[in-house]
Amino acid sequence: MRPRLIRAALTAAALLAAQLAHAQDVPAPVMGDDGLYKSEWQQDTFKDLREDMADAAAEDRRLLLMVEQRGCIYCKKMHEEVFVVPEIDRLLREKYYVVQINMFGDVEVTDFDGTALPEKEMVRRWGLLFTPTLMFFPATPGDVPADATATTAAVATMPGAFGTLTTLNLLNWVLEDGYTTDESFQKYHARMLSTQASGE
Repeated sequence: MRPRLIRAALTAAALLAAQLAHAQDVPAPVMGDDGLYKSEWQQDTFKDLREDMADAAAEDRRLLLMVEQRGCIYCKKMHEEVFVVPEIDRLLREKYYVVQINMFGDVEVTDFDGTALPEKEMVRRWGLLFTPTLMFFPATPGDVPADATATTAAVATMPGAFGTLTTLNLLNWVLEDGYTTDESFQKYHARMLSTQASGE
């Protein structure tokens, strides 16, 4: 790693420590009856993705699916350490319409193409292997073809647990429609780390 990036990472780590110091102001997630963490910004829906996307768009928010499972230590890390950082909590509350999917659940999910399956079968259909997996979708329902599945409609997918700044920058990159530009998330993230480290 280049010295400049090392300095940026160290400064970003210091900023993260300061953010975490204020995380106690954010309501802690609670454990649901299904063994999954529940936060106030999660939506209780019928898990019909076209309806969820329409509801998200009506509120000027982005549909975000969180695929999680009982006993997932990485889901625990995200909910207890990352999602509680105030800036991330704010984005999830104000800018995203978050629907939780249980990787091994039995609740029916209706995909964008109309296919209805229990959560565990739908997750298998999507080919997802890891939890947590975050799936981000376009801002406009019209941008999703009628025959699309969640995996083909997603504009970005984040499998696994990541640190605070990676998660924060991904949330913002999606909101800024970064996936429509020539700047990949990796380049955006490096640029933002440099900006965050310099205090700009």
